[in-house]
Amino acid sequence: MSEPQIGIMMLGMLVILIMLGFPIAFTLIAMGIGFGYFAIGDIIFPLLVQRAYGVMSNDVLIAVPLFLFMGYMVERANILDRLFSSLQLAARGMPASLAVASLITCALFATATGIVGAVVTLMGLLALPAMLNAGYDKRMSSGVICAGGCLGILIPPSIMLILYGAMAGVSVVRLYAAALIPGLLLAGLYILYVMGRAMVNPKVAPKLPPESLDVPLKEVYWGLLTSFIPLFVLIMAVLGAILFGLATPHEAAGIGALGAIVLAAAYRQLTFARLREAVFLTARTSAMVCWLFVGSWIFSSVFSLLDGHSLIEHWISGLSLTPLQFLLLAQLMIFLLGWPLEWTEIIIIFVPIFLPLLHMFGIDPLFFGVLVALNIQTSFLTPPMAMSAFYLKGIAPKGIQLGDIFIGIAPFLLMVFVAMFILYMVPGIVFWLPGVLYN
Repeated sequence: MSEPQIGIMMLGMLVILIMLGFPIAFTLIAMGIGFGYFAIGDIIFPLLVQRAYGVMSNDVLIAVPLFLFMGYMVERANILDRLFSSLQLAARGMPASLAVASLITCALFATATGIVGAVVTLMGLLALPAMLNAGYDKRMSSGVICAGGCLGILIPPSIMLILYGAMAGVSVVRLYAAALIPGLLLAGLYILYVMGRAMVNPKVAPKLPPESLDVPLKEVYWGLLTSFIPLFVLIMAVLGAILFGLATPHEAAGIGALGAIVLAAAYRQLTFARLREAVFLTARTSAMVCWLFVGSWIFSSVFSLLDGHSLIEHWISGLSLTPLQFLLLAQLMIFLLGWPLEWTEIIIIFVPIFLPLLHMFGIDPLFFGVLVALNIQTSFLTPPMAMSAFYLKGIAPKGIQLGDIFIGIAPFLLMVFVAMFILYMVPGIVFWLPGVLYN
């Protein structure tokens, strides 16, 4: 058996072990060391040490724990109920007003936290009962919560984009600028869908009773001023500092972390217990990310030493694909990988396999990264590893079955594909803002 074939066997074994439930990071390290010892002998051990040190000293990854801490503190500021209530009042005259308010709340809260499970769970406890009590279709209501909760993967400041930038050697600042409009586009498609469906079939999203619409404007403005505006200002301060070059991503993340503490204190939710919990969760998640990167670098290095990349490159080049066909093939593979795997596994293990091929087809890694971030939405929405559906099922009322959630998700999954099609047809959507800001 040749070395490239051994590399492909290593990749196949990795997928099998992950699907059997072995820890991803340490499986990567074990496979890398085992096959690396076969390929280069004892040198694999100092390589492991060098890679571990290189990951831990990577400036790009400093932003990860800071953004995570910002998200956990915002989550514990108990701002979500105020935010949803104020947006519900502001959107009360629109078709499917509760669904629209839920999606806007999800988008804003997901942007602030970037933690899909937290957004889906909290919105499932808050917005789902409100929609069901108003007579909304349970399937559409479930789809709104699950799809809206995943937007933080795409809309900056996204942890996923930081990881992709570190893997691909692409500026995180440019990635944030490139992903902002596509993220808003996807959120807008979700809102247009629920409004359109409510106008076509009012039974799925009945109008609110007249007494709930009779709210003084002063009350609406005060609700927005005390909930929407503070969180929006925090997010815009962080994003603005990054996009306009006033601060690096990790400096802006530090500002965001401090702002989240101030926000929690302003809402009188800053306690030692909450602060300790946020620090603990941040440390745990950051450690997971760092070990994933160490394992990924070891695995990728050994995979390259075994010439596995060249075998894949020769296979792809033998297909005589156009750049568009290659993009479609890559995105189809990422979509299929999203069925059994989580997004971290896809980004850390499989996206680096495609990265060396981009230059062969003349594809900008920036454009590819935004497409991947958009595609990763599907990994949360498609079974069997549709984590957002399982998060929601865990706290949903008894009348909502897992099948209802999956059926409700399907139209939003279609909106993801529509957004990807729009980007394929009009790639300038990705490049316009980075071009304006950093030309």
